[in-house]
Amino acid sequence: MNLKQKIRNKQLTLGSWITIPNQAVIEIMATAGFDWLTIDIEHSAVNIESVQNLIGFIQGKGIKAFVRVYGNDEVIIKRVLDAGADGIIVPMIKSKQEAQELVNHVYYPPLGKRGVGLSRAQDYGLGFDKYQETLKNDVVVIAQIEHIDAINNLEEILSIEEIDSTLIGPYDLSASMNKPGQYDLPEVKEAIAKYDKICDALNKPKGAHVIQSDYSFTQLKIDLGYTFLAFSLDFFFLGDKAREQMALLKK
Repeated sequence: MNLKQKIRNKQLTLGSWITIPNQAVIEIMATAGFDWLTIDIEHSAVNIESVQNLIGFIQGKGIKAFVRVYGNDEVIIKRVLDAGADGIIVPMIKSKQEAQELVNHVYYPPLGKRGVGLSRAQDYGLGFDKYQETLKNDVVVIAQIEHIDAINNLEEILSIEEIDSTLIGPYDLSASMNKPGQYDLPEVKEAIAKYDKICDALNKPKGAHVIQSDYSFTQLKIDLGYTFLAFSLDFFFLGDKAREQMALLKK
């Protein structure tokens, strides 16, 4: 069973976030046993020129390489998929129409409307037929649910079968409710609970990016039935460990 099937079948997969565009960072993160690593080009300084190399470094360690793009934009989605990404994570999907647009950007006709190019993913022209099968059977499509409109439209968004999973974003969700960063407020918790309830009722996988580098926070999500989980990110693993050990040393 491949990763796409595991995600759709609600089997636990664990990944993390890459924001530091460096081969050594990826190779160090790869020693931890993640199923996938996501290159973030929405909230980092990683540029498109670096993405293809970073994808290659991740895949070279036997791990699936995802890219979190900066929006539901057909050009950037096409470019990172042509660069060989194994999956795409798209922020701010708020409606069924936007979810369908995402699918259109990812897949070739007749399933979608993606333009055809010959790059790394297609083995530079030698493997286009093979890539069509890979795209259909292996490439992972994730919609981020991070706006109150997305919560209110969640059932319709989840009706788009080609979306493999969703990923809730509490920070932006709280901001869309005019409470940025206050995701422990009752009304924000209620919105997250609504996400859980609808996904469970429709038998759809639940996903989250748990920022804290302490595993217990991710374990809480596992206990709540979340199966597509990003566990912290590169600079938190680095910074938290350094601060922790320096604080102990200074005592």
